[in-house]
Amino acid sequence: MVETHCTRFRSAPSCPRKTRFPRPFQKESLYSLFVLTLLLSLLWAGGASAHFQVILPDRNIVAQGEPRTITLDLRFTHPFEGQLMNMASPLRFGVVARGETTDLLGTLTKVEHAGGLLSWKGSFDVTRPGDHIFFVEPEPYWEPAEGKYIVHLTKTVVNVFGMEEGWDEPAGLRAEILPLTRPYGLWAGNSFTGQVLVEGKPLAGAEVEVEFLNDNGAVKAPADPFVTQVVKTDDRGIFSYTMPWEGWWGFAALAEAPETKKAPDGTDAPIELGAVLWVRTENRP
Repeated sequence: MVETHCTRFRSAPSCPRKTRFPRPFQKESLYSLFVLTLLLSLLWAGGASAHFQVILPDRNIVAQGEPRTITLDLRFTHPFEGQLMNMASPLRFGVVARGETTDLLGTLTKVEHAGGLLSWKGSFDVTRPGDHIFFVEPEPYWEPAEGKYIVHLTKTVVNVFGMEEGWDEPAGLRAEILPLTRPYGLWAGNSFTGQVLVEGKPLAGAEVEVEFLNDNGAVKAPADPFVTQVVKTDDRGIFSYTMPWEGWWGFAALAEAPETKKAPDGTDAPIELGAVLWVRTENRP
């Protein structure tokens, strides 16, 4: 509360007289106000952080002679801050290679974390050269702090045996980022350019949130705006961002789905439709 002349000096002649309540009521009211303020601040803080669906392969380039099994980590999180959220079993999980889609749901195993939170592990054995687009469609996540469902259709590209074909092809997702920069073999400091498509059409003027996967917490943000970078798409749905250091970077283009979904209280709630892509940069040797 801002302290004024009247709050400090109740007896001042210029201050209006206030109705005085018994002291116990004042204490309870102050306590209730404190609790309400705390809850609201926590809700605001939760909503201020960007949600990202993550699909993370153990490597994004598989060379000849290397092990052929790719393992993938699926989780729902605030990447920079490392705050994990529960991820239900995905609706779809697969890979697109040479125009063929392979269902990988059967490879998933759940990983349990503190508090009963779940993430998932999957795998795929590569057999043919070419670019492999791994994707996941999660179960809609109810975010009570924002009063909406979140559905992030997420993908990443793994190059296999040096054949660089397929990385710029769509995966057939309802919302996706189409790479215009080859999404592997990137140095730290390279720029990435992509085009956001929703229902196959460019999404103009959309915000694209960018976050670094700060798994070990080594990067400290000097202020909140440094956590999530934001760029916007142009009239063709195209955006660019320069990645300053080594690691995994997530791009999430956000739109509101035309349909709604019943909230836990039975009301119609909006659905945040996200097109998410993960790419990796490397430092020079």
